[in-house]
Amino acid sequence: VQLVESGGGLVQAGGSLRLSCAASGSIFRIVAMDWYRQAPGKQRELVATITPRGSTNYADSVKGRFTISRDNGKNTVYLQMNSLKPENTAVYYCRAAWGSTEYWGQGAQITVSS
Repeated sequence: VQLVESGGGLVQAGGSLRLSCAASGSIFRIVAMDWYRQAPGKQRELVATITPRGSTNYADSVKGRFTISRDNGKNTVYLQMNSLKPENTAVYYCRAAWGSTEYWGQGAQITVSS
């Protein structure tokens, strides 16, 4: 399984960005997908999760502003980020995991300027 992220960049506070994570392999449709982020000097943290059927879960800090979604036909998971804040600056990673197996994308830098 390979995960390739795209859509990172620089945005002003209050702006929006959408990250995409394209997965290879047919297993995408049956696994939950996550978005994590890691800010400088901080531990990697879970941002959002989506199950194969589309149930979602979010970190409290992003609820109401970020939306995770998936298109199983395109083997792609998305993270729509609205009302971005400078503290959202981080490298964002997508992750696929089942059992003891996990795969990570290469990461996408999001920088929010004040």
